[in-house]
Amino acid sequence: MGSFFNVCIYRIPRRESIIFPPSHCPKCGTPLKFYDNIPVVSYLLLGGRCRYCKEKISPIYPITELTTGILYVGLYIHYGTNLFLFFTFLIFVSFLIIITFIDLEHMIIPDILVFPGIFIGLLLSLIRGDTIFLDSLLGLLIGGGVIFLIVFLSRGGMGEGDIKLSAMIGSFLGVKFTIITLLSSFILGGIVGILLLFLKIKSRKDPIPFGPFLALGAILSLFWGQTIANIWGWY
Repeated sequence: MGSFFNVCIYRIPRRESIIFPPSHCPKCGTPLKFYDNIPVVSYLLLGGRCRYCKEKISPIYPITELTTGILYVGLYIHYGTNLFLFFTFLIFVSFLIIITFIDLEHMIIPDILVFPGIFIGLLLSLIRGDTIFLDSLLGLLIGGGVIFLIVFLSRGGMGEGDIKLSAMIGSFLGVKFTIITLLSSFILGGIVGILLLFLKIKSRKDPIPFGPFLALGAILSLFWGQTIANIWGWY
């Protein structure tokens, strides 16, 4: 799955098909053999370079594959006793992984990902029950509404994609864990932003994608949301 997500991450921003043509080197265009496309292993065996043109392969590829594997195993450990929840959050995390790496590279959050994500989140919550669906709907409104308010008040300090991503997160997580996601993402984003300024990697005028922090906050909520809620009972 992580290998497929790499295809999505590379092709979706470029408006290319994620099905055709088959996997190929983005530099020389040579189709990849199956043994060149084994997640993580092929990257290590090839020394991070294309077998054919010897150009460097982005480390994003193995990082995406490793991240996917670790999160999938973590979800199984955490939610494996409830297969419906397990597969629900597999879908959710899959969206987050693709969106995160696209936002990091291109500073965009594609509608073709967030709108289906919102629909799927609401649909799965409806299958689970009326009260869950209401919670998801309110989570969507709160998640999207808070970021919309920030965008409106800051006159573009954040992007419209962040509004939609936060709404998608709300549709999967409901009210309580969406609030925890927002709080966590603001704290994490603030810490990283200050570090980047302090280390002079970024200036005050340089944009920093916020989508990855929303995604990270959502993952924290998935695994440790109730613990955080118990600690931050005043949230």
